[in-house]
Parts: sequence; C-alpha cells; structure tokens
Amino acid sequence: MLSKYMPLSRIVMIMAVAALVIGAVFIYQGVSKGNMITEQMRQENVSTAVFLGGNATAGDIIDSAGEAQRAADTVKEHRHGLAASYAALGRYNPGNATHLQYTQALNLENYLYMGVLSLGFTQAVTVIGVFMILVGIALFAVWGAIRKKKEAPLRVK
Repeated sequence: MLSKYMPLSRIVMIMAVAALVIGAVFIYQGVSKGNMITEQMRQENVSTAVFLGGNATAGDIIDSAGEAQRAADTVKEHRHGLAASYAALGRYNPGNATHLQYTQALNLENYLYMGVLSLGFTQAVTVIGVFMILVGIALFAVWGAIRKKKEAPLRVK
C-alpha cells in the first residue's frame, strides 16, 4: 500500500538515514552523560581506600561503576551492622548517633548505587547507538541493491 505512494527504495533510504541519525544521537548522549557522571564522581573525591581498605591504591577515588558497586556493597554491610533494617532502628530520632549514622550510610549507599545504575545505562545507550548505526549501514546496502536492481536494463528475449 505504501509503495503505491512512495517507491520502496525511498522508504528504505529514509529509514537508513533515520537509523544513522538516531544512532549518532544515542552515542553522543551516552558518551557525554557517562563523562558527566564520571566527572561528578571525581569532584566528590570519595577515596576508594575508605571502602576497599588494603585493596585500594592510595589517592584513588571512586570514578567507575565497578568501584562504586564495591563501595556501595561495603557501605551496605556497615549499615546493616548498625541495624538490620530501617524498621529495626525503631522510631527515628535525629539526635541519636546510631540513627544519624544509619541515615548517612543510607544516603551514601544510594548515591553510589545510583552512580552504578547511571553508568550502566549510559553504556547501554551507547551500545544501542552503535547498533542503530550498523542497522543504518545495512539499510543503505539494501537501498543500493534495490536501486541497482531497479536501474538494471530489461533484456528482451
């Protein structure tokens, strides 16, 4: 039905261009947001030595998903050492040092897990962008084949 109004080769070409443009946008967004998140983590200047102990290099800061994951898991262990759950704290009292430590640990843990999630998402967006560009290239190849077949001279027997 659509080919009645627009030739198939033109439809394939438009899809190829769209795939290339969308792929480029995804790659740009994934890389730029990943760099922004990493830079924000570096500005926080949270040392890996605090969380990873002897496994960390002196002066190394958390700026990758792997480091953030390990640090968040360590904070979670420490937080569970204060109380098994938020409900186990009882009625929250900000004047209570244990309650305050628990909520500070919870905030830091959430910050680190959010970094892990964000960096993973930016990597996924970048990979989707690369895939879209490959699809665009494949569609251009299909477009070229359709055009070549369309322009081939007719042979009369």
